[in-house]
Amino acid sequence: MRFGVDFGTTRTVAAAVDRGNYPVVPVVDRLGDSHDFIPSVVAIAADGELTAGWEAAQAATDNFVRSFKRVLGDPETTPQTPVRLGGEARPLGEVLVAFARTVVEALTAFQRQAGEHPARSPEIVLGVPAHAGSAQRLLTMDAFSRAGADVLGLVNEPSAAAFEYTHRHGSTLNSKRNSIIVYDLGGGTFDATLLRIDGPVHHVEKSLGINRLGGDDFDEVLLGLALKAAGRGGDALSQRIRARLIEEARSAKENIKPQTRRVLVDLGEGGSEDVVVVPVDEFYAGVEPLVDRTLDQLSPLIGHGSDLSDTEIAGVYLVGGASSLPLVARRVRERFGRRVHRSSMPTAATAVGLAIAADPDSSFALNDRIARGIGVFRELESGRAVSFDPLVYPGAAAGADGWIRTERTYRAAHNVGWFRYVEYAAVDDDPLNPGDLSLLTEVAVGFTPELAGKTAAELGSVPVERIGHGDQGPLVHEEISVDPDGIATMRISVDGQPEPVVATSSRAPRAQCASK
Repeated sequence: MRFGVDFGTTRTVAAAVDRGNYPVVPVVDRLGDSHDFIPSVVAIAADGELTAGWEAAQAATDNFVRSFKRVLGDPETTPQTPVRLGGEARPLGEVLVAFARTVVEALTAFQRQAGEHPARSPEIVLGVPAHAGSAQRLLTMDAFSRAGADVLGLVNEPSAAAFEYTHRHGSTLNSKRNSIIVYDLGGGTFDATLLRIDGPVHHVEKSLGINRLGGDDFDEVLLGLALKAAGRGGDALSQRIRARLIEEARSAKENIKPQTRRVLVDLGEGGSEDVVVVPVDEFYAGVEPLVDRTLDQLSPLIGHGSDLSDTEIAGVYLVGGASSLPLVARRVRERFGRRVHRSSMPTAATAVGLAIAADPDSSFALNDRIARGIGVFRELESGRAVSFDPLVYPGAAAGADGWIRTERTYRAAHNVGWFRYVEYAAVDDDPLNPGDLSLLTEVAVGFTPELAGKTAAELGSVPVERIGHGDQGPLVHEEISVDPDGIATMRISVDGQPEPVVATSSRAPRAQCASK
């Protein structure tokens, strides 16, 4: 059976493919209650093993972690990156697999109830933030594969939500207004994507976003205001107590309606004397700067005008759990006009869109673009200067086969090449300042015959020396490819050497700039 899985910062939602329908997969907690999501929580059980989902959320332990997906967006994240679970730490890769296994178990249970053979692995399409780097994509795919799922592919979350929009609201599109902007504000990330809809084909025109901004930040603001109102602003809270209070703040936030004037936050154990009142206007004043940061990302997508009236954009589609806050829709309308559509199922829209992408009988197709570019830092003038070479620019369109490819050929000027590949957001007027970037991989190559085939560790002790001028060095052929899932591979071949050096997002033991 096929599923779309929206791995969220605070909640993970799955939708099934069922003969043209895409129902949300229900999940039963340890108390027997049914929910339409799995909390993105991992905890250490009494026996030292990791537990996840509802089992972890309802466990009486201080050794747990929420919103661990945010760690994936950090530039230096690897499978070994430690994640704190209360007083203990576990590798990120282990935490991800434990959570993915819980999700796969829920999908397998749904398959079993649908009468499918229990030994068959769920086939899934995973959602990832549009600005997720290759490392985040690889780690996410690997975790769910190791957990027993057959991962069919990855789709950027806003692109998936656009499928759900067209599936449900296709009548809003016409020959004059054939584009939409997906505004995806989740628990931990924000993405905005402009798509042009050409019948069943969705063309991604441009994506912008903020890696660490979402509903979690709104919850922190509300809790801070509540603690301040109670005279407890300076309290030192244990992780368990803080997590419970954050849940109280999140629940109170999710109950805010357009007519709500005050928010009640329970800072105690349920007694009326522990309930604190926070005026909605005060809460909105605290989070409005965060909302306005998301609106600033929309402006370049809309273009010349200050609103949508003179554009081909049918509307802005609000998805993601945090977009349910009434302030969000109000501020979007105030800034860009009335053509704002809020999803009736904001937390599930992306999962449904992912299920549509997984459906082999669906007519929808996606022509996506890479949201982040790929470049390399290299040394010039025998190490006296450094330059940054953009190799794949943000917004590069994939070919008919879904791949993006670029290559270049040059003569090596040194005996050893150290290539530091990065993913970057943009290149401004200064070519040495690529803006927001994260390390993709580091590659060491021996260009001379005696250094051919040596590892990065072996090359680390070799002095970098100039081997010639002009056309005297060996010919180097460098290829960069990005597959349909957005995962990049670097391949470096040296004339006269039998084996090329190939790397994806692994880390070399030494950090150097690339040298030609």
